[in-house]
Amino acid sequence: MADIDECKDPNLNDCDVNATCTNTPGSFSCSCNPHYFGDGRSDGRGCNPDQASQISVIKLSLGLSFGFVSLLIGVIWIYSCINRSKLIKLREQFFQQNGGLLMKQKISSIDRTSAELSNIFIAEELKKATNNYAEDRILGRGGYGVVYKGILPDQRIVAIKKSKVLDVNQVEQFINELLIVIQVNHRNVVKLLGCCFESKVPELVYEYIPNGTLFEHIHKTLSRLTLEHRLRIAAEAAGALSYLHSAASIPIIHRDVKSTNILLDVDYMAKMADFGASRLIALDQTQVTTLVQGTLGYLDPEYFQTSQLNEKSDVYSFGVVLAELLAGKKPICLERSQEERNLATYFRVSMKENRLYQIL
Repeated sequence: MADIDECKDPNLNDCDVNATCTNTPGSFSCSCNPHYFGDGRSDGRGCNPDQASQISVIKLSLGLSFGFVSLLIGVIWIYSCINRSKLIKLREQFFQQNGGLLMKQKISSIDRTSAELSNIFIAEELKKATNNYAEDRILGRGGYGVVYKGILPDQRIVAIKKSKVLDVNQVEQFINELLIVIQVNHRNVVKLLGCCFESKVPELVYEYIPNGTLFEHIHKTLSRLTLEHRLRIAAEAAGALSYLHSAASIPIIHRDVKSTNILLDVDYMAKMADFGASRLIALDQTQVTTLVQGTLGYLDPEYFQTSQLNEKSDVYSFGVVLAELLAGKKPICLERSQEERNLATYFRVSMKENRLYQIL
């Protein structure tokens, strides 16, 4: 007689759902699955959970989970440490290539103890302040960099001057400007608030001057500057130059005096700016030989011809600014007649020929 496999048909065996059916000749047997105990039959004691075994499984699961979480935290911590180490090394690299060590050496060589840096900003802080250097935050562009409007975490509004690209000349320009402005304390000179050496290119942080440049008010807008205002602005700019030449601890020649480098604050008070081209002159020197630098139309012809720089070069450039203020004309304009093309020459000729009133 053939044996029937009762395990294949649930209706032919009474094994519990948590039991395993095993076929035997003429019959079958039931045995509880792991972590269960009993006789394995649904009409008997069935298969009940093994509490001790369940607790062991839970403990094992918790242990594995805890171990995995600990491993994950450890990996993240190691990764963070490596990234932090890389960031520190990168900042040190930027600090050196941006002239941080050179700046420290030069500051230490300055006799006056007041020559110290007011604040060191971190790169992320300035990036956030300028909304990642957004185009709509640009205040102005120059030969050596771009100036952005920034808002610091304490809601202070600042002007951030960022170099365009990094090269040796720009590092020297940056350090030169920094060394100049940290020694200047005058109400008609833009105040330096700090700098950043740890970004890809060096950055300077200045007080924000809201009313733009003198050039814009003379030539690009419907000017609200009366003659009285213009003369006051001229006197304030002259006072700043006089301070730089005669009252600063080490005489400073600005070397690029022009209307775009004179800013106007909320009360339209003049603020001399952009000292990237400036030079410190030792007290025992009356002049210094340099590569000619400046802006055509404002450039002192004698300095241009001889490369001999002294404070009179600034005075000449200021004279052009004064003529620009009074006449409302640009220093050089190719659209004017040959006689009027250079404002300084035109102004001098008009004075000699007693017809100055015509151009004022």
